[in-house]
Amino acid sequence: MVERIRLFPLRTVLFPGGPLQLRIFETRYLELVSYCLRENACFGVCLIRDGQEAGKPAIPFQIGTMARIIDWEKRQDGLLGITVVGEQRFRLLDTSVSDSGLLTGHIERLDDPLDLPAPRQPEAIDKLLDRVMQIRDLGYHLIEDQRDRAHWLGCRLAEVMPLELPERQQLLETHDPMERLRLLKRLLPDLEV
Repeated sequence: MVERIRLFPLRTVLFPGGPLQLRIFETRYLELVSYCLRENACFGVCLIRDGQEAGKPAIPFQIGTMARIIDWEKRQDGLLGITVVGEQRFRLLDTSVSDSGLLTGHIERLDDPLDLPAPRQPEAIDKLLDRVMQIRDLGYHLIEDQRDRAHWLGCRLAEVMPLELPERQQLLETHDPMERLRLLKRLLPDLEV
């Protein structure tokens, strides 16, 4: 089913189940946050293919992730801070720009991958995940630890490993959770796949 959503192109990749903290200062994104809070709606986060985060609307990659606002605050610098969590992935079919400069697009949601169990991981991987889940500044304390599920495990590792943005995007676009883990194994030889 095709639906129209508000988009937030960023220089980051949001994975399903992962937290992301954002500082909001542009009018178009203040309007987006206001709408989403009022309507309990999600917006789409897409990696920027061409352009910048601020100013003229950027051109996003085609595959992105729905984002739900789970917390917000007025920051010490006076800006609005929000924490979102990634939900379902989507394919962007087209985009348009509103009068305020907000990018919107028609999307189709992608099916969730099979909920496969993750292989038992060695102690080194468990310790890495323990450290990640304690990073309060990134919002990991707000999500449930599901390291026994292949999709969750691959998404969390893809978020925290030292990867270039195109590599992260490739991992987001990988539908099979076990294939995502196989791709990550080159960075984490201890990873059980």
